[in-house]
Amino acid sequence: MAAAAGPAALRRAGAAARGRGILTRGILTRGAPPRHRGPLPRTPWTTRGPPPEELARVVERRPVREQVELDTITYAGRQHFVPGLARPRFPPWDRGWHDPWHSPGPRYEEMPLYKERGCYICHQGVRMLEGVRQAQWLTKTKLVEGLPPSVLGIIDNPAHQLEDHEERVKRAISHARLWDTTEVAPRREHYCPVLFEDLIHLCRLMSMKYPSLTKRMLSRNYKISATWERESILLQVRGLNGILMNSMAPIPPVASKEEILATEEHVLETFYPISPTIDLQEANVYRELNDTGFRDGYPYSHPHTVFFLESANIRPNRFRPEQLRAKMLMFAFGNALAKAKVLYGNDPKVLEQPVVVQSVGTDGQLFQFMVFQLNTTDLVSSDGIKNLVWIDSDQNLYEKAQCIPEVKKRVVTKPTGIYGFQPDTFKKFLALYLHGTV
Repeated sequence: MAAAAGPAALRRAGAAARGRGILTRGILTRGAPPRHRGPLPRTPWTTRGPPPEELARVVERRPVREQVELDTITYAGRQHFVPGLARPRFPPWDRGWHDPWHSPGPRYEEMPLYKERGCYICHQGVRMLEGVRQAQWLTKTKLVEGLPPSVLGIIDNPAHQLEDHEERVKRAISHARLWDTTEVAPRREHYCPVLFEDLIHLCRLMSMKYPSLTKRMLSRNYKISATWERESILLQVRGLNGILMNSMAPIPPVASKEEILATEEHVLETFYPISPTIDLQEANVYRELNDTGFRDGYPYSHPHTVFFLESANIRPNRFRPEQLRAKMLMFAFGNALAKAKVLYGNDPKVLEQPVVVQSVGTDGQLFQFMVFQLNTTDLVSSDGIKNLVWIDSDQNLYEKAQCIPEVKKRVVTKPTGIYGFQPDTFKKFLALYLHGTV
């Protein structure tokens, strides 16, 4: 008796049987011809392509069948949503009267103030990508680091300092950060305005020594509008901005005539390929208006200092320091330009008496100081006399306010209080307040 066949022998026998076309597992299989492994045979189709009549038959378009329009079935008659039925479309409802709250309004092209030429607007929500460099180019301004000598002279003179100012400022900070709240730790949107009001109150105490400080006025929610042209680009500073302190007398010029003439040699920095109008709002419906925000005859008609409070509690909603300084420069320039056009007209020229506007920005802890001097309203070309700005940036009034004591192993390691107090920051704040009076 022959030995039992192994698995490999059975597989070979099955393959041979399928090749001869025998019955395997009840299925009749036939041997297929071997696949052609060489090149295609040389026929008229493979050498010259299909004949023209065959090609025309393939390319010939089939007749398009007429489409029968069908009525769209909607659920309008049901008066409720029905799955599978189309959504009804009704004609616009005519109320019979004009409702301003539910009116789409006219198209931009149909408005009377529509202009073909676009205008780039800087408002209080604009965050400039290039910061101060971009604001310098837009306002044709030369930057000088630090505060001007006239302000530094006030800081260094002990006669212009408030008595016992360090203890008073510490109490103001403690009032804003520790005392004026029922919460464990107040939010920035609460303590930033409180600290600003307390510091302004301390500055007002100098009115007993300098009575001319009483001729000041704080204005809130006023609107500024200033329009100028810069290298064929129409620009505007418009809308609400910070808190403006007006005075009855203007701030005298900070830079001398020699310093103003020396700005002709200054070359403005560019940031190509970035457009200088990046992040500005482009509009086609606008009015070329120059307005200080106050009526004629207003006694406090001269802008003195613009205060910006970055009191948003969430960090992404606050301006970064570089963006805040650019915003301060744009609105200080806008207030100065609007006032200059009221005094000297709309014709671009070098001003006989420059207009000086200051700006202070803070988030309740970090302060930015700025003094801007408008020397010219001829802003189209980059040549000629430039404007001037002095910036003293990133000045901390204090490093930290400890609202909750730190306790380790039942021992108070850091009690509540104000740490890292820097009195020089308040001296600069007070000097800008006194500038133009002393």
